[in-house]
Amino acid sequence: MTAPTLLVLDADPPPRLGRLTGRARIVHADADSLAGHLPDADVLLVWDFTSTAVRDAWPGEGPRPRWVHTASAGVDHLMCPALAASDTVVTNARGIFEQPIAEYVAALVLAMAKDLPHTWELQGRREWRHREGQRLAGTRACVVGSGPIGRAVARTLKALDVTTALVGRVPRTGIHGPQDLDRLLARADWVIAAAPLTEQTHHMFDTRRFGVMQPSARFVNVGRGQLVVEDALAEALAKRWIAGAALDVFEAEPLTPDSPLWQVPGLIVSPHMSGDTVGWRDDLGAQFVELYERWAAGRTLPNVVDKKRGYVPGH
Repeated sequence: MTAPTLLVLDADPPPRLGRLTGRARIVHADADSLAGHLPDADVLLVWDFTSTAVRDAWPGEGPRPRWVHTASAGVDHLMCPALAASDTVVTNARGIFEQPIAEYVAALVLAMAKDLPHTWELQGRREWRHREGQRLAGTRACVVGSGPIGRAVARTLKALDVTTALVGRVPRTGIHGPQDLDRLLARADWVIAAAPLTEQTHHMFDTRRFGVMQPSARFVNVGRGQLVVEDALAEALAKRWIAGAALDVFEAEPLTPDSPLWQVPGLIVSPHMSGDTVGWRDDLGAQFVELYERWAAGRTLPNVVDKKRGYVPGH
């Protein structure tokens, strides 16, 4: 029996797929060669989850992979109308990034509450300047995005005695709907964006939304860069409509050296690293191998993405 063809859209370092030796015919491709290999592949592993090559190369009619797995939480980088309309199953890396991102958010919240960036600046200048930090317990957070990442963020902030409200696409027990968002933003000390990128969430944080927030509020984005109108955030910080912000994701990545965002007052910039902890690539590889074994055995796959919504539903 011929082994299925597994096509890997490569990134460096490549995934460890040794357990699949003899059980899959593994073919490696880059952005330029991907289109030529797709019709012959049974499975596509999007290991280079920053690439948009799948959107450009996905075949219309004719042979195509039966299953696509992306080594990321978001799927906006690969989704296109032809893929969405096909019968190809798409899965993501849900289960890998949630707690690391939640810990990173908590670190940013604590750093801003205790003014740690300024402390490090003063230390570098050997300047002793006593200040008062903010007490975190009793403050309010609004977490936008009720998926696994948003829920992990909410749990972690609650452990710090932060009163936390979750906002999702539809209201349900313990989760507010979009109609409550502005009211919650107006009361929040911390606004955390952890939503997937969809037509409804694209540029949802704009001038009006930053204007709704109170002047003492801080904003953190660990979702997708396109959730935020970056010029509007820069203006809100410059005019002190809000007290501070942290971005781990951006409209265009990597952030170029000449980007004005590097010098926006009160903004912490990090290079899309909130979910990346020591060994994360090995975890992603092991997760895919487990999913492949389920797929090869004809078992139901977890983490199946609703291709029209752009995320795994029901969570």
